[in-house]
Amino acid sequence: MIGRMFVTVLVLAAVAAPPAVAGVEVSATGAGTTGADTAGVSTAGVDTATRAGIAGTVPAVETKTAGTVSAARAGTSVAKAGTAGTATETATGTAAGTASAPVRCNPGRGTTSIGESWAQRRLSLPEVWELTKGAGVTVAVVDSGVDARHPQLRRTRSIDLTATGARDCLGHGTAVAGIIAAAEMKGVPFTGVAPQAKLLSIKQTSDGTGDVGRLALAIVRAAELGADVINVSVEARDQVDLRNAVTYALAMDAVVVAAAGNVQKEDGTPGPAYPAAYEGVLSVGAAGPDGARADSSNAVTPVSVLAPGRGVTSTWAGRAYREDLEGTSFAAPYVAGVVALVRARHPELDNVRVRRRVELTANGGAGAGTGAGMVNPLLAVSAILPSEQVALAPRQAAPLPGNAVRPAPPEDSRAISISLWVALGSLAVGVLVTVAGIAVPMGRRRGWRPGSAENQT
Repeated sequence: MIGRMFVTVLVLAAVAAPPAVAGVEVSATGAGTTGADTAGVSTAGVDTATRAGIAGTVPAVETKTAGTVSAARAGTSVAKAGTAGTATETATGTAAGTASAPVRCNPGRGTTSIGESWAQRRLSLPEVWELTKGAGVTVAVVDSGVDARHPQLRRTRSIDLTATGARDCLGHGTAVAGIIAAAEMKGVPFTGVAPQAKLLSIKQTSDGTGDVGRLALAIVRAAELGADVINVSVEARDQVDLRNAVTYALAMDAVVVAAAGNVQKEDGTPGPAYPAAYEGVLSVGAAGPDGARADSSNAVTPVSVLAPGRGVTSTWAGRAYREDLEGTSFAAPYVAGVVALVRARHPELDNVRVRRRVELTANGGAGAGTGAGMVNPLLAVSAILPSEQVALAPRQAAPLPGNAVRPAPPEDSRAISISLWVALGSLAVGVLVTVAGIAVPMGRRRGWRPGSAENQT
């Protein structure tokens, strides 16, 4: 039975001015601490991003992560955390510098034995890595945190907006980060799409609960920290704060990649998922090994491209792995990784042209919810698009300097005269030799006597 993780979004209502938001930045070595264990970590202030218009009153809404895992194998309970209107909280959920109550950390059991991922074979990633591995690009993961103790995720920088520490107690963020940029490791058949890209974890939820204000601030924070790509594997309803945060990130030239959302029969009529449905966002649907859209992938949300989203392998909290991940949550990071490869290979392209390149080079869609079809990393990185080529007139050659061509030497009339007389003399000698060659033999036959008149007739 497929379980789902739900996030209840509760926002402080009707405030005149939002309070400053505090974030906790934790180094990779401290990624295993819990909310009660935050001594020694440095606090990093996060402004309220008024430039993005993230302020005001937001009604309580329910959002949910856009990926599912097998509940039996994950060992996690799936339940709605709270109901709209039962509680309110600030954008961070806690006062600055105050740790919340310890969170029950149970991401579920993973495995240490995995095989090669079908997605890695389907996307032909080793061929792309001959051109680029994403070095120099920063990808932000707005999620539940990242377990930076994992040997393939040790280059992760973590920012905690929940005051519970950087530890990933859901496993969701760790799986997303692994798909994007898990480092190459000898003997491990799994590697992220852009293994040399840098990861920036922005933790906006710790135990399945959160609010749209914190999600919006996490996106803004990622943009302010210079993220080239921002992955948001969360689905929510349209909210002003969230829309403004995405607008701000796009204005900062970040490529925002978001999950198109999942649907199940009990959901009834599905609606579009946000931020994926916002204009300018690279929205990602889920596909199976056959390349067709997964039944659970939301077809109502406008989809840009598809990516592997069924039976997905990735890293998992506790230095482990999972091979049964499903949903658009885990399709989006494949595209985020491809975007990182494109930005590394083509640093001159802005976020609009990067997004367009990913869409134009996809394999082609078929039906609602498929967009441009399965993402094609090799073409996205290597294709020559006429629309990106600027037609320029050939540069006019510079004039030659005055001394570039030597003037002709003056005519030597004496030499010409001598040459002419030598040539005429040679010709005369030749004529005489020819005549002599004919006349002498004839004279010898006649004994050098003149011929008679009759002999001449």
